[in-house]
Formats: sequence, structure tokens, C-alpha cells
Amino acid sequence: MSLLLLVGLFFSLSLPAQENIPRIIAHRGYWQTEGSAQNSIRALKLADEIRVYGSEFDVHLTADDVAVIFHDDTIRGIAIQSTLYKEIKDFRLPNGERLPTLEAYLEKGKTLEHTKLVFELKPHQTPERNREAARQVMETVNRMGLADRTEYITFDMDAGLEIIRVAPDAEVAYLRGNVPPARLKESGYTGLDYHHSVMLENPEWFTEAKELGMTVNVWTVNDPELITQMASLEADFITTDIPAEALKTVANPAKEN
Repeated sequence: MSLLLLVGLFFSLSLPAQENIPRIIAHRGYWQTEGSAQNSIRALKLADEIRVYGSEFDVHLTADDVAVIFHDDTIRGIAIQSTLYKEIKDFRLPNGERLPTLEAYLEKGKTLEHTKLVFELKPHQTPERNREAARQVMETVNRMGLADRTEYITFDMDAGLEIIRVAPDAEVAYLRGNVPPARLKESGYTGLDYHHSVMLENPEWFTEAKELGMTVNVWTVNDPELITQMASLEADFITTDIPAEALKTVANPAKEN
């Protein structure tokens, strides 16, 4: 058994029996460790080994409709969404991995036992392209049998509404931070996934969301004291670049005060 798995087991077993412990989502996977990189397949595997609730990843469609995993709009100065896949397919991530396609990423996801796939669909150039991207990526997820392990987040309202239309039972959260819980609920969203500063400016949204049966995620929380504060406000999920430390923090919040 790997050291990472032992760490994850320790943190999981040490969680006290209370309902308001937030679940941890590894932002772009568990990448701040040797041999890993943001949005790499290795980062997904390591997130599963430490048993976080979910591993977040970012998806773009290339000009010829190949879904690839990368955060920024450009790679080596090349705009991903207006470029053919063949022109970027051999580009490497900092850990040496080739730029992952969605198919390759999901293939690895199918082999993992513990971690949800938190799928961020990046905004595309037009409302029509956002809707088309939503349909295409969901078809891939469904074809690969991962609908029940995938949750969706997006900054683009059109993309989110299309996901909701195609899969009304999917877990879909909005990221932009400018829409109150009631309006999201009316649109069919199941959660809000807002930057921690937005939630601190609107703390009543924690309660409003829960009363509406919605989930609250906060991002990207990398300070242990702030993680503890978000837990005290009863965030359902915390997205972080330090997932191993965050697991320890929510398991033992008194030690962080």
C-alpha cells in the first residue's frame, strides 16, 4: 500500500462523526507533489489515492471537436479552442505527460475507486459553441459509463443550462459568483460553487442554499485558517490546491485555531 493511500486512509478514518464536515475537492488534481502537474492524469490518480471527495479538471474543445484537459485558454501561446488537435497533441505538461484528451482522462477515471470527477467545462467563444461543447462532452461521459461519478461546474450560464437540459438529474453548479441561490435553483442548478470572497460577502447564501436543498462549494481555499472558517460556515465542499493538508484541517479543526 502506497504512502499516499495510507495518508488518505488516516485522514478519512479520523473524521469525527458530525454532519458539517466539508468534503475536499483537489483543484486540478493533487498536483503539488513530486511527479505530478496540474490537470495531469497523474494528479487525478494521486487525488484518488488520498481519497478526496473529488478531483476537479478543466475541459476545452479544439477547433475540430477534440476535448482536451488544460486550464488556460492557450498552451504555448496557441489558442486551444481555435486550433486543430493535431497541432497541440504532442505538447507536454510540466511532469512530462502528453496533453491529456478527455477520453484518456476518463479512461483513468474508470479505474479509480474513490474520487468523483468534477468536470469544469471552460467557456467557449459563443453561446452556440458553449451549448455544443456541453452536448459533446456529456456524450463522452455517458458513453464511457461515468455519468454517476461525474459532477459539472461552469462559469458559463448557457453551458450549464444545456447540461441541465440534457441530463436533468446531473449535479451542476455555477461558478461565476454573481447569481443568488434562488435564481440558480429556478434555472435547475443543484449548487453554487463560488470563490470564498464572494461567500464571505454574502454569508446568508450558505443558509439560503441549504434551505433550497442546494450544495455550496467554495474555491480556491489554500489557507488552513480559511479552510476552518469555511467549515464553520458549513460549506459542503472546499476546493483547494492543498488537498492532503485540507483533509487534515477539516478532520482536526480545533488544532488550526
